[in-house]
Amino acid sequence: MKRTKTTARVLSMATILVLGSTLAACGGGGGSKSASDAITAKGPIKIWYSNNQFEVKWGKEMVAAWNAAHPDQKIDAQEIPAGKSSEETIGAAITAGTAPCLVFNTAPVAVPQFQKQGGLVALDSFPDGAQYIADRTGDLANQYKSADGKIYQLPWKSNPVVLFYNKAIFKKAGLDPEKPKLGTESELVDTARTIVKSGAAPKAIWPSPASDYFQSWFDFYPFYAANTQGKQLVQDGKATFDTEQGKQVANMFATLYKENLASKEVYQGDSFAEGKAAMSLAGPWAIASYKGKVDFGVVPVPGAQPQDKSYTFSDAKNVAIYSACKNQGTAWEVLKFATSKDEDGKLLAETGQMPMRKDLTTTYADYFTKNPLYKQFADQASRTVEVPNVTNSVQIWQTFRDAWNKSVIFANQSIDDAFKAAADKIDSLASQK
Repeated sequence: MKRTKTTARVLSMATILVLGSTLAACGGGGGSKSASDAITAKGPIKIWYSNNQFEVKWGKEMVAAWNAAHPDQKIDAQEIPAGKSSEETIGAAITAGTAPCLVFNTAPVAVPQFQKQGGLVALDSFPDGAQYIADRTGDLANQYKSADGKIYQLPWKSNPVVLFYNKAIFKKAGLDPEKPKLGTESELVDTARTIVKSGAAPKAIWPSPASDYFQSWFDFYPFYAANTQGKQLVQDGKATFDTEQGKQVANMFATLYKENLASKEVYQGDSFAEGKAAMSLAGPWAIASYKGKVDFGVVPVPGAQPQDKSYTFSDAKNVAIYSACKNQGTAWEVLKFATSKDEDGKLLAETGQMPMRKDLTTTYADYFTKNPLYKQFADQASRTVEVPNVTNSVQIWQTFRDAWNKSVIFANQSIDDAFKAAADKIDSLASQK
């Protein structure tokens, strides 16, 4: 995808590749307290939250509410310290044993490495941990379990990726902007051809062709999730994409690139907002960005066949408790407070991001009635696919991205050969401990 706000969020993960090779596997110490003592210990804690202005506002208000009610267990909060990336900053803090108790911006793709470093606390170590997560998040929480069967991250908020389209461009191309033919992948390709041939826009869609490992979350992965009704890239330790369903997505994008309906160049800006592309893959954050600038419509990411309930990529950020924390008992209580019904409602209202609650649409029915543009995202949030929680997660995604760029975007290798080689390498990476 073009370098927009979504990409800016995930760009911070680019240097996590360094973590696996430069940070020694080690655990953040719990000071003089043993691990068992720390689990129940109460007292002051430190937390970090992201530097997103809307989340900072929510975070400050949440901290003020907690501190007013718990003067003996106060939170000292700050934005994640500046560094090459937030993940590298967190990883370095784990190594030094100086990580805060909670980070409200833990990327799921980074969790396997943080866990390998010994930096995370299993949330099911708390007596009510597993039950709390199950009650709040439901079956979606299963995607966040680690290989040892434990869960080291609380599923917090998601930004389900859907397909935005520019109604004015569609109308200019002679297409019905209220009933766009975008229900299947073949319809999307036909629509793309009509748009570009008509001259209504230079490109039909402009996903980023860059080689960063996370770029596949904003082209291949949402369509693959839709095609497979929610299959992850790796399941049961094996790559899943070297199949007819995976190659359908690859061939669709190969057609878009071959026919110049999508660009092989990185766009320096926002191609959708600037009218250079008629469609864009984005999450609910895009509503605030495009409102008043683009007359847009939104449809689910299409699969190869029409479907009533489409799946997509979650683009989630989660919360973890870090093992350097001395007062983990307080950290757990703060985590539950920050993800309570009331606080989740405030997060939704202030950021437009979807709290990962199984009862999202009914719990906040009034909000979605007043803000109907977000309603589709709330429904979609119950059918999302996360990056697989497996060892070598970043390297796995980089392997896939290299194969995608070589075969799909630049056509330097056949899709069959590229996918087979990537799947074999990913199977090996996923089997490592």
